Amino acid sequence: MSTNKFLTVVNGNTTLTQAVTSSAGVADANKIPSLDTNGTLSPTFLPTGVELQTVVLPTSENLVAGDFINIFDDSGTVKARKADASNGREARGYVLASVTSPANATVYLTGRNTSVISASVGPVYLSATTPGGFSSTQPATPGPDVLLQPLGHALFPTSILFEYDRPIKLTVV
Repeated sequence: MSTNKFLTVVNGNTTLTQAVTSSAGVADANKIPSLDTNGTLSPTFLPTGVELQTVVLPTSENLVAGDFINIFDDSGTVKARKADASNGREARGYVLASVTSPANATVYLTGRNTSVISASVGPVYLSATTPGGFSSTQPATPGPDVLLQPLGHALFPTSILFEYDRPIKLTVV
């Protein structure tokens, strides 16, 4: 028996009922929701006007869960790739699941990146040495396309609160 079923009384009869995993709106009023395989509610349960800040994009390279993502125009097609402070690829979001290119990736545009490891609690910056990565120190070597981009704040070693911040080019004049 599945754990997302429960007993209820319908018209005086005890009935085994399936919990819903997503909401179709009014048709699902007063039904009990079921968590997904990640232990979270489907975004369809959120009320109108409240939504996850995500976008689904094709990828131009393999992505690893926790990577910070650059969104770019590839000959008229918007795509996702790893952000990289060493070559001007600013971070616009992150992924929580690994993706093998050219598959689609769900890019989170704000919120907690909970797929990172070994973050030092405190300010976090886009890495200039590891594409898609982060660092607790700012890039030190200036160059024509080197970026200084704060990514947010590491709350725990496995969680970075990401909020887009416009990067600064570290160009020497």
